[in-house]
Amino acid sequence: MNIIQRNNVHCLPAAAHDAPTLVYGHGFGCNKDMWSRVTPAFTPAYRQVLFDYVGSGESDASTFDPVRYGRLQGYVDDLLEVCDALALSGDLTFVGHSISCSIGILAAIKRPQLFSRLILLGPSPCFLNDNADYRGGFERQDLEGLLELMAHNYMGWAKQFAPVVSAADESAVTTQLSDSFCSTDPLMARTFAQATFLSDIRPALPSCPVPSLILHHQRDALVPGAVADYLHKALADSRLEILDVSGHCAHMSHPELVSAAMHRYLQGTINRVLS
Repeated sequence: MNIIQRNNVHCLPAAAHDAPTLVYGHGFGCNKDMWSRVTPAFTPAYRQVLFDYVGSGESDASTFDPVRYGRLQGYVDDLLEVCDALALSGDLTFVGHSISCSIGILAAIKRPQLFSRLILLGPSPCFLNDNADYRGGFERQDLEGLLELMAHNYMGWAKQFAPVVSAADESAVTTQLSDSFCSTDPLMARTFAQATFLSDIRPALPSCPVPSLILHHQRDALVPGAVADYLHKALADSRLEILDVSGHCAHMSHPELVSAAMHRYLQGTINRVLS
């Protein structure tokens, strides 16, 4: 199988052959193009790798397997297979948005020698409320209702969900999200949604072996602030930064803030390694 074609992999070269590498993972309903406002800030100092999970963007839809992609491990395998296909090694940073943060954490646990660090934008290890001990933001019946709406009125769901994610009724980000949602096969989208919103990786967090930067959106309808605090405490060697933005997609709405935070973290990490 040609993984490069399957996952629509695109590489932005670096000026030096031994430059560090950034691998970007997109969120549910999105695609690799959502990172286009961030990548220019790291060219050509970093090699940058972008890809689409199977079932998203311009991936090879013929390779979609509802069993494999009905759980997060299927997307973890996509990420690891892309890295292997490119023979990536050395100074590798995974940059994930939303559910890709969980995917990156699980990938780092499975292959700790592959990743040097994680940058997690808008992460949530579990979107479900769990009694008083953990408030992920949603009751199970709310998420099951969302999945039901996707099954019966997918286009209506897409147009309703995009403004919630972007925190704006009309904006370029809302339009791009809506277009991405609407262009995704409804069955594939619902499969990814179920894996996204009903997963719970909290038990795995203490096993994450690499340092991480957590970037939390201050006004995010999908991820409460308490979730960011929980994740920061659960992940060893993590740094938490609060972005003064609304919505769940700062890499699209405020790329300069995300790029600046990434640069600060990467430079600080490299300095600590070299010193």
